[in-house]
Amino acid sequence: MRICVAGAYGAFGTKHLDALSAIEGVTISAVMGPTQSKIDKIAVERNIGFASTSLEACIARDDVDAVILATPTQMHADQSIACMKAGKPVLIEIPMADSLEDSQRICDVQKETGILAMAGQVRRFNPSHQWIHNKIVAGELKVLQMDVQTFFFRRSNINAKGEPRAGRTTCYGTTPATPLICSNTKQVKSRPNVMACKGRNI
Repeated sequence: MRICVAGAYGAFGTKHLDALSAIEGVTISAVMGPTQSKIDKIAVERNIGFASTSLEACIARDDVDAVILATPTQMHADQSIACMKAGKPVLIEIPMADSLEDSQRICDVQKETGILAMAGQVRRFNPSHQWIHNKIVAGELKVLQMDVQTFFFRRSNINAKGEPRAGRTTCYGTTPATPLICSNTKQVKSRPNVMACKGRNI
């Protein structure tokens, strides 16, 4: 499979690049970012054949089978819709969008096109989750109840790499969704933090 990573030099884009490079049978065929010099540098460092500031240029390529969006949240809806309409399956970093309306637009286009679209709220490969899963499978732990919540509080508008973020400052709570963990999201800020389809704020 040949993947395009959009937002490739951001805090989570680089994590996706690292993870993809370790998967047999997967090639990163294109990277996209808003600054040409930065995206060119990533492409040269990682021997990636195509780099652009245009998502449209990436998804028009025959050597892109699917897309990972690690771009600012407010871009997710339009970009994921563009990917699906181009016939490219898309993984959308969380939050899926910054409004219920935009999330519903994504869901509507997914149903219309039949192209796979997924919000990237997956924790089963997180080392801490793997550790506890292995302990449970081995019979070393018996879990009667588990409630896990992850909160992100940003006092300044910087990303996980300590660099200025391209989008607005966010302050919200999320909960991992895995077979082992079930709990409700708590809103820290009044705006909805929508991470799933079917018209629900999770």
